[in-house]
Amino acid sequence: MADVAPSPMGKDVDEDVVEAVRPPGSGTGAAPREGRETLGSVIHSARLATEKEHKMTLWQGLRLYPKAVAWSILISTCIVMEGYDISLVNNFYAFPQFNQKYGVAIPADDGSVTYQVPAAWQAGLSNGAVVGEIIGLLINGWVSERFGYRYTVIACLVLIIAFTAIFFTAQTVVHLQVAEILCGIPWGVFQTLTITYASEVCPVALRGYLTTYINFCWGVGQMIGIGVIMGNLWRTDEWAYRIPYALQWMWPLPLIIGILFAPESPWWLVRKGRLEDAKRSLLRLTSLDRETDFDADETVAMMVHTSALEQKITRGASYLDCFKGVDRRRTEIVCMCWAIQNLSGNSFSNYSTYFLQRAGLDDNKAYSFALGQYAINCVGVLGAWTLITLGIGRRTLYLYGLAGLFIMLLILGLLGLAPDRTAASLATGSIMLVWALCYQLTVGTVCYSLVAEISTRRLQIKTVVLGRMLYNVVGIVCGVLTPYMLNPSAWNWGNYAGLFWAGSCLLCFIYTYFRVPEPAGRTFAELDLLFEKKISARKFASTSVDVFSETVEEDVMHSYQDQIAISSMGEKF
Repeated sequence: MADVAPSPMGKDVDEDVVEAVRPPGSGTGAAPREGRETLGSVIHSARLATEKEHKMTLWQGLRLYPKAVAWSILISTCIVMEGYDISLVNNFYAFPQFNQKYGVAIPADDGSVTYQVPAAWQAGLSNGAVVGEIIGLLINGWVSERFGYRYTVIACLVLIIAFTAIFFTAQTVVHLQVAEILCGIPWGVFQTLTITYASEVCPVALRGYLTTYINFCWGVGQMIGIGVIMGNLWRTDEWAYRIPYALQWMWPLPLIIGILFAPESPWWLVRKGRLEDAKRSLLRLTSLDRETDFDADETVAMMVHTSALEQKITRGASYLDCFKGVDRRRTEIVCMCWAIQNLSGNSFSNYSTYFLQRAGLDDNKAYSFALGQYAINCVGVLGAWTLITLGIGRRTLYLYGLAGLFIMLLILGLLGLAPDRTAASLATGSIMLVWALCYQLTVGTVCYSLVAEISTRRLQIKTVVLGRMLYNVVGIVCGVLTPYMLNPSAWNWGNYAGLFWAGSCLLCFIYTYFRVPEPAGRTFAELDLLFEKKISARKFASTSVDVFSETVEEDVMHSYQDQIAISSMGEKF
């Protein structure tokens, strides 16, 4: 936690003055005090807000920010759509009706004919969405920072409505490929914008929960997708796969209506110099009648101070700046945290239904295992919340999680030696369920919190975009390799693929131990200072910092003071 020694701001920043800067503790509803306030009063307000955030418990945060929780949950629900479609495309490969429409005939020795989508097209369809997501991620880095989070999400939801029509009317596998790429563009925007919004509308006490809730949405979407597929297994016509695609239309319209009324991120508004709008947004995110100690002006002052501190550390706000100075390390960690999700064997588990079917389970049992796995994904997020509440840090969860995943992948690979394939397939399914629980308790869930906290506010969108892009690039590689590993007409590794991913998971464990720090309980300004001082990842949790003893960007603070004065004059007249 930050030290609370008196701030020597008089030594670091000129005591220039402006009119109508609010004094600390004057209450949110009180009118601004007329007269002249020193720059130190703004800093003092920021300090008070920081101390309140450190002292805030989970229950106090829920009482004060119930509206922020609700709005964050609403916008994060956009991820359900992506989880839903990804579960469709990966599990349709084991869907007889889908294979008969878009696959090729494979004659058997007994003269019977089965249909299977070739490994090349499986890789193409799975990676088509990833290509679109990379495009969407790049676009999001500029668009959301310029036009705001709300309007960007709404525009992407409109695109989803249009592109879903291609899925519904697809007659060939090529049409499906086009639909995957185009839908991937708005999905790429959702992947990072939802995380950024969740981290910026809530205090430190709620940050870990709201950012990791996004992973819960993934699980819900995947579970709904499997349920819809199982509900259509009895059909033998084209509607068996058209109905699941058509159901994608049920998400966008309700979300558009809700998000139209959502408040914009106050951090984004502060970065744009719209301090009065930031204050109004904070008031819409909080319930003042439940927590009288809250002061919106103090919280805005804290955002202003953090922005000024970051402008001292980071001069620019372009993609190139993510690779300069202190931010290079932060970008590297965010990118690797994302990549580890795939490199730890997640892409292997995404093909659970296909793998279990190849291992000997019939269609109904394979889909039942997959549904159970996705249900465990959701339960795992709740379990991760429990571990976070108990005070277990993000870094600790990541390390122990990777160790557990490595052991289970090793066992999965060794099951390939078992002569009884029926027993081995059941054991494989059981271990994959345990693997999914361990993954969601740790790596799968905690990653969302890490990437949101480690990146700087000034470059957060672009840093998270770069990290998610690497995730998708690694996903493409894994998406190409995995079908070939499992497809009987290609490499046909079966269980032995687990040995490959066990080795990859071990390397991820080593990287995490030396490079991934502990951000839990830190304000954004404190994290900025820890990175600026180049504190070792293993010493982040034990190092004390006082962000208010640091020199901030004077021109920036003066500019913000002028904006405060102007907005206060507007209130007066």
